[in-house]
Amino acid sequence: MRVISGDFRGLHLKSLKQDTTRPTSDKIKESLFNMIGPYFSGERVLDLYSGSGALAVEAISRGAQEAVCVEKNYQAMRIIQENIRLTRHEDQFVTLKITADKALKKLAAEEQIFDMVFLDPPYAKQTIEQNLRDMVKNSLLAKNAYIICETDKSVILPEEISTLSQIRTKTYGITKLTIYRNGR
Repeated sequence: MRVISGDFRGLHLKSLKQDTTRPTSDKIKESLFNMIGPYFSGERVLDLYSGSGALAVEAISRGAQEAVCVEKNYQAMRIIQENIRLTRHEDQFVTLKITADKALKKLAAEEQIFDMVFLDPPYAKQTIEQNLRDMVKNSLLAKNAYIICETDKSVILPEEISTLSQIRTKTYGITKLTIYRNGR
């Protein structure tokens, strides 16, 4: 697993050897970033089910200003922190070892707002719809924020959820990417 583009291009990232996380493949990651814009300028990113932190690292590499990585698994959090250290830009990352639900409540209480959100929960524990509703309800999303959902190809997410509208879906083998844009 490596960083595809930007300041950290070619940097090899670590991932867990166990089955507790499922890193996004380089092919899917490259396609995902091509769909939402290959480079950024100062966005704030939330990687809600961070796993290895690869999506957050890729976003920072491409110009995002700050990324919050949320992960409840202790071993995965250690990998995320190692990958962040590899970038030598630790000041651009915040890590939270906490569940997604608790993280959303904490971030809402801190009145944080994000321009880009990655949602890649374990396929067997899909909570994406509720996560999306919670983010809108708690005003965690900037106007025109992108929300990128990675699911099993069989998962069908609603076309609209409150102020969110689906703008793109694409399937790669067993994986489906669904991208929403916040309209408020």
